[in-house]
Amino acid sequence: METIVITGASGDIGSAVALQLAKQGRRLALIGHKNTEALEHTAEEASALGAYCRTYAGDLGDEDFVRTTMEDIRDTFHRIDGLVHVAGYSSAGLLTDLTFEEWNRLVSANLTSAYLCIKHVTPAMLHLGAGRILMISSVWGTRGASFEAAYSATKGGLDSLTKAMAKELAPSNIAVNALAPGMVNTKMNARLSEEDLASLVEEIPAGRIAAPAEVAEMVDLLLQAPRYLTGEIIGFNGGWF
Repeated sequence: METIVITGASGDIGSAVALQLAKQGRRLALIGHKNTEALEHTAEEASALGAYCRTYAGDLGDEDFVRTTMEDIRDTFHRIDGLVHVAGYSSAGLLTDLTFEEWNRLVSANLTSAYLCIKHVTPAMLHLGAGRILMISSVWGTRGASFEAAYSATKGGLDSLTKAMAKELAPSNIAVNALAPGMVNTKMNARLSEEDLASLVEEIPAGRIAAPAEVAEMVDLLLQAPRYLTGEIIGFNGGWF
């Protein structure tokens, strides 16, 4: 039975991914950070669907936490088949108003966390002889977003990391891809006014924003794709870009 590690499992997309994969019978290692109540709630819902779950709470920008967590997951489940890295953080505003501390926080949450997770999950996949790593990126990683320059920069870095690691790990039968959603109905986007949201929806050919469950369904499909699919940044935006 496959074991999938999901980061950001206390958030809207991470939770939806956990529930989707629970329906497919995967065993789940769920990682969250500050919202431990939401993390445990996700685990309870996934368990109710029949999945065996373990939860881990900590900072994914902290190498000691990531290393010991991945080691514990491997010891507990005896294998790691996949990593879905959903964890991330957004901050809106002019780059000139962004503090150095906030910049570092974004880089740690969105890019350093990905580097550490890949670094410390790979040994288990190499031992298994196969694996899948899926990063949750953003449309802004390739397009760039006004008032979200730092966020765009970290997601662009995530995309490049994905492509580079795909080349590095392909000989070991480990596929590395990124899913880049457009607008998704999450708390992260709740800061948008109704007027701003309506303006964005007008630009999307599908005429609406995505639900977290739809992103989760796409994640599920990509985890089942042939491993020859690797090094791709896959758009999921209703025809927006």
